[in-house]
Amino acid sequence: MATSRLLTGIGASGLADSREAGHAAASAAVGQLGGASPTLVMVYSSVRYHLADLLAGVRGVTGEAPLVGATSSGHFHDGVLTQPGEGVVVLVLGPGPYRFGVSSTTGLRADAFTAGREIARASRDAARRAAGEGGSEGLGHAAILLLSDGLAGHQQTLLSGVHRVAGASVPVAGGAAGDDRRLEETFVFHDGEVLADAAVAVWIDSPHQLDVMVAQGWRPVSLPLLVTRVEGTVVHEIGGRPALDVFREYFPSGEVEQALRYAPVDGWPRTHALGLIEPDGTQLIRGAYLDDKGRVNTFAPLPPYSAVQIMACEPDDLLGVADGIAADAVAGRDPGVLLVYSCVARLDILRDRGGEEASRLHAAASGVPTFGFFTYGEFARTSSVAGYHNATVAAIAL
Repeated sequence: MATSRLLTGIGASGLADSREAGHAAASAAVGQLGGASPTLVMVYSSVRYHLADLLAGVRGVTGEAPLVGATSSGHFHDGVLTQPGEGVVVLVLGPGPYRFGVSSTTGLRADAFTAGREIARASRDAARRAAGEGGSEGLGHAAILLLSDGLAGHQQTLLSGVHRVAGASVPVAGGAAGDDRRLEETFVFHDGEVLADAAVAVWIDSPHQLDVMVAQGWRPVSLPLLVTRVEGTVVHEIGGRPALDVFREYFPSGEVEQALRYAPVDGWPRTHALGLIEPDGTQLIRGAYLDDKGRVNTFAPLPPYSAVQIMACEPDDLLGVADGIAADAVAGRDPGVLLVYSCVARLDILRDRGGEEASRLHAAASGVPTFGFFTYGEFARTSSVAGYHNATVAAIAL
C-alpha cells in the first residue's frame, strides 16, 4: 500500500568514466530508500559522457524501474550547483501516493503537435496499467512532467498537443534539454535509450491536487506594444517600427549591442527580452536575439498582433523570486521532493552568483529535497494552453 509521503533519494557523481559515474550516483540515491524499490528514476547529465553507458550504469542499480531524464546545461540538488559540462545527478522515487506512467516519442521537428498528443495519451495509459487490475481510472488528480529535445523547436506546439489530450485540469511542468551551452545536440532519456528529436513524458496520477508554480523576476520597461509584423521566429516590426529600433529606445545608447557582444554563444542580449502578455496580465518571457542578418528573433514564435512588453532584469530581480516559488510549492504539504526547471539564461545573467538560485530555492523549501536542471526553455502550463517559457523558473512538489 502506498505511503502518504513520497520516499526519495538523490545522488550525484563527477567521475570521469560514464558507466562508473552513473553507477555511483544511482547507488547513492537508492541507498536513501532504506531498501525500498524505485518506482521512477530521473537523470540529468552533462553531454560530455557517453550517455548510453551512463544510463547502463544507472540501471545496473535501479533495475527495470522506469527512467526519464535529459542532458542539461548545469543541474542542482539540495542547494548545490553543478556547473555546465560537469557531472550527473540521479533522483529515485520510492513508495508514495502516486502512480507513474512514462512514454516517449520522436519526430518533434516533423510534427510536434502529434508528438505531444501521443506521449500524453501513452503516458496516461501507462499510469493506468501501473495500477493493475481495476486501475483503469485515475486517483482524482493528475499532472505531467515533460522533457524535450531543447534544439528541436516547436516547444509550444508540443505542449499544445499534450494539452489536447490532458485538458485544462492537468498542469504540465518540465524543461527542454540542454547541452552544456554548446547548442549542437540535446537528448532526452527513456529507460536505457538516448533519444534526439524527441520528448518524454511522465503522467502522475495523484490523490491530491498538484500545482505548478512559475515565476521569472523580469520587469517591464515599456507600455504594451503590438507585434505588427512577424514571420516565424523573426520579429520584423513592433508597433509598426523595426523591432531592433524599439529595443534600442528603451535602453541607453549602445547597451543592446554591448549585451550582444557579451553573449557570443547565441547572440541573445541576456538582460533584455520580450514579455508576451497573457490574459491575466502576466508575461510569458520570450528571449530575443539577433540572427546573422541583424534581425530580432525569439526562441518561440510570437502570434501576429500579440501584445508584448520590452522586459529587463538584474541578478537581484531573478534571485528575488526563488524564495516565493519554493515556499509556495511546498506550503501546506509534506512533499518528498521539489522538482525545479530553470533556464540557463538565468545562470548566464547571474554569472558568479549562479549558485545562489539553487541555494535559495533549497532554503525556502524548508527541508524538502530539491532537484532540478538548467534548461533551454521551461514548461509551466497551469490554466491556459500556453505555457512554454524562456528565462523563467518552474517548480512542482511531489
